[in-house]
Amino acid sequence: MKQPNWGILGTGQIAHEMAQALKTVNGEIYAVCGTSLEKAEKFRESYGVQKAYGSADELLADENTDIIYIATPHNSHYEWIVRSLKAGKHVFCEKSITVNSRQLEECAAIAESRGLVLCDGTTLLHMPLYKKLRQIIQNGAIGDVKMIQVNFGSCKEYDVNNRFFSKDLAGGALLDIGVYAVSFARYFMKSKPDVVLTTAGYFETGVDETSGILLKNPDGEMAVMALTMRAKQPKRGVIAGEKGFIEIDNYPRADKAAITYTEDGHTEVIEAGRTEDALQYEVSDMQEYVRSQSGKDNLNIVRDVMETLTAIRNQWGFVYPFESKV
Repeated sequence: MKQPNWGILGTGQIAHEMAQALKTVNGEIYAVCGTSLEKAEKFRESYGVQKAYGSADELLADENTDIIYIATPHNSHYEWIVRSLKAGKHVFCEKSITVNSRQLEECAAIAESRGLVLCDGTTLLHMPLYKKLRQIIQNGAIGDVKMIQVNFGSCKEYDVNNRFFSKDLAGGALLDIGVYAVSFARYFMKSKPDVVLTTAGYFETGVDETSGILLKNPDGEMAVMALTMRAKQPKRGVIAGEKGFIEIDNYPRADKAAITYTEDGHTEVIEAGRTEDALQYEVSDMQEYVRSQSGKDNLNIVRDVMETLTAIRNQWGFVYPFESKV
C-alpha cells in the first residue's frame, strides 16, 4: 500500500518540525498551504514539497491529498477540522485538538459518519514508552493505581502580544500545556474522571497563567496537577500504585522511566523509543490508523481529555471571546 499524501495546513514552527518527521518516515510531502502563497512556496522549497497553495480551499479541493495536518492556532482548529472532514480528508490536528468538548464531539461525529480518521497530536499518546508502561501497569507490576501526580511549568517570555497570552487565539496554560498533563493522567487511569476540583490565576490579558487541578474517577484513582506559564517547573509525572511507583521526567516526549518497587525499594529502568523521534511516531500511528481504519481508542482518550479540560474551564467560568459557551 502506498504511503498517504499529507497536506500541511500552516507554516509555523511546529509545521516545520512535522515536515522533518514526514520526510524521514515517508521521504516526501505532498502539499503545503500557508497564509500566503509566498510563505507556502518558501516552505515547499525548504522541504521539497510537491505542491504549494496560498488558499486552504485549493488544498482541500486537491483530490490527491489524503491527510490534512492542521498546524494553525487553537482557535481555528475546529473550523479546519470540519472543513477538512467534509472535503473527505483524514485529519491529524495539533493539540489542543479543539477548544471545548462540544466542538470535538461534532468533529468526531462527522468523521464517524464519513469513515474518516480524526487524530490528536499530543505526543505522549504516540510514544512507545507509554504503550509499554501501560502494559506493565495492566500486568499488575505496581498494583492498583491510586495516585497520579503531574506538573508542567513553561516560563513563556513576557509578551502580551504573543499567542500564548491571547484570549482571541485561545491562549492560556490549560490548552497549551495542560493538555499534556491531563492526557498523562487520563492515559493511566482506568476510567474518565467524574470529579474535578480546580482553581486558577490569570495573566493580565485574562488567560489562565497558573492552575491547580485535582481529578478523581469512579475507580477511586486520583490525579493532582500543577500548571504554570510564567515559571519553570520540571515536566515530571508519577504513577503510584500499591506495589510501587513509576517516575517519568520530561514526560511529553519521554523515552525512559524508572519503576521503584515498594516491598524492597529496588528500581527498574524502562526504555522504549527515542525522544527525538516523537513526531515520527505520530506520523506512523496516524498512517496505521488510516490503513487499518482504527484509531478509535486514541480518539476516545482525546475526547475524555477534552471533556475534562472543558469541565475545568466551566468551573473557572472562563469562556473565550469567540465561544458562545464552553
